[in-house]
Amino acid sequence: MRNKKIVPILGSMMLVFSSFATTAFADEVQEGQEGNYASKDEVIYGNMNANGQLQDMYVVNTFRVTEPGEMVDHGDYASVRNLSNLTDIVREGDSVQFQAEEEEFYYQGTMESNALPWDISITYLLDGEEVAPEDLAGASGSLEIQISTSANEDVDPEFFRNYLLQIGVTLDPAIFDNIQAPEGTMANAGQNKQVTFSVMPEQEETYIISSDVSEFEMNPIEINAAPYSMSIESPDLGGMTGEMQELSDAISDIHTGVGDLESGMSELNQGAQELGDGSAEYRNGMEELDQSSGELVNGSAEIKNALATINQTVQESTGNIDLSVMQEFPNHLREIAGGIEKSANALDELAKGYSEANKQLSNAMESIPSYEISEEQINKLQESNADQEVVGQLVETYEAANAAKQTYNAVKEAFDGVSGAIGQSSDASAEMASNLETMATEIENAVASVGGLDSVTQMQEGFSTLASQYETFHNGLVSYTDGVGQLTSSYQELDAGIQELANGTSATSDGVSELHDGTSELQEATSDLPGQIEAETDEMMEEYANEDYEPSSFVSDKNENVEVVQFVLQTESIEIPEPETTEEPEEEEKGIWERFLDLFR
Repeated sequence: MRNKKIVPILGSMMLVFSSFATTAFADEVQEGQEGNYASKDEVIYGNMNANGQLQDMYVVNTFRVTEPGEMVDHGDYASVRNLSNLTDIVREGDSVQFQAEEEEFYYQGTMESNALPWDISITYLLDGEEVAPEDLAGASGSLEIQISTSANEDVDPEFFRNYLLQIGVTLDPAIFDNIQAPEGTMANAGQNKQVTFSVMPEQEETYIISSDVSEFEMNPIEINAAPYSMSIESPDLGGMTGEMQELSDAISDIHTGVGDLESGMSELNQGAQELGDGSAEYRNGMEELDQSSGELVNGSAEIKNALATINQTVQESTGNIDLSVMQEFPNHLREIAGGIEKSANALDELAKGYSEANKQLSNAMESIPSYEISEEQINKLQESNADQEVVGQLVETYEAANAAKQTYNAVKEAFDGVSGAIGQSSDASAEMASNLETMATEIENAVASVGGLDSVTQMQEGFSTLASQYETFHNGLVSYTDGVGQLTSSYQELDAGIQELANGTSATSDGVSELHDGTSELQEATSDLPGQIEAETDEMMEEYANEDYEPSSFVSDKNENVEVVQFVLQTESIEIPEPETTEEPEEEEKGIWERFLDLFR
């Protein structure tokens, strides 16, 4: 029986030794031959404490070998280990040399420094108070877990800018109750609850999980990071681009309408300014006339008194009459008539200017479109993508133009009546001047024809009539000047309104001009709105797709043909300590050589 056992054993030994020889022969063939690989992957594993602080980190490098032989990789490693075969790996500085025979070759390198692209912090609050993880095991109460991520400024920002972080927290429902994670995705993982948070590239976030816990324990928190890429089908923008084209066309129409409004407001403003200037001249003339009314009345009163004295003297005289005073009197009358005639001429010129200004104002007001824009239409425009500042100016201008037109329509009759009042004043002044001229001529004729008793009698009758008529004239002059005073006072208020209108139309015209500039910019910016939407959508899609991103080596910028770099991180678990027990020492397991020798014993 023993010999029968030795034969298969020796055969097995021969197979083993022949395998060693084959391996040695293969190594001899590969020695010195330069190898090559198509691509390389790096998976970075990190162990963290429960607060998120990194404790140690190692990298598993995977090579897709195309030509077996010697290869060189780079990395700041504290130690390396071959995961594919028993061949030694030589490490010199940051260079790692190895023999690769298989189609895929693996080796592990323990990183010299512990630094990730992200700073990760995990904080635990129990009943509102921060508690160290080691003091949480077995505790009960209201728990809040805060997980914060931010960029590590000491590491190449490439990974922070292009990688998506996924944080997975596994919770046992027997321990955790009333779990709340507003920004997380919650799912069942067997009997447990899995809460997952996603941190987008270039984002710094803080996530919170709250729960009621009983005898707290928690599995490790897992954090994975990989290049962000999302496959999204391009949306159908046909309907939207059609609506955007309608909006673009509507904005163009608005710009055209605002241009017409600007022209109308310019004409309105010009008419209002001319009306304001004419009104100011008329007001000044009325004020001068009102100020000179006192002198006119006083002069007329002196003439009336002089006529009364002369009439009394003539009536009492029976023969010789001193006509020297009478000869000077017509000159005084003509002086007054000349002043009144100048006033009448000034009123005529004023009436012409006012009539022309009022006509231009009327034309400008009539040129303002009488559009009825509903509140619903205004709200629709405000809800569009148009520049809201420009829309606000447009609505404000529309309301101001409507208010100006309605105000003008309300006072138009008063404006038209001013011309008639000026004309009546001018006619009355001209008639008054003509009467004074006639009176002066008649006095001169009467003085020249003074003769005998009959002439004296006729003169007495004539002066009596003249004195009586002049008193009537004087009373009319007093009433006229009183009317001028009232008209001046009233017109001052009307002129203030006209000047306010002129200032308002000027400001409105400036506002409409600015609005037209704004709608011009808006039209230019939205002229190709559908094309802009499509371009921005494509750009957004490219940003989310991130298809052009090619990762670089995390361990060394000397490494080439890197295809995949990903991070697998895990915190330590928080467990209630097991009670200490005394165990019998186990018998040491025999090695393979001892078990081989037992076959012969």
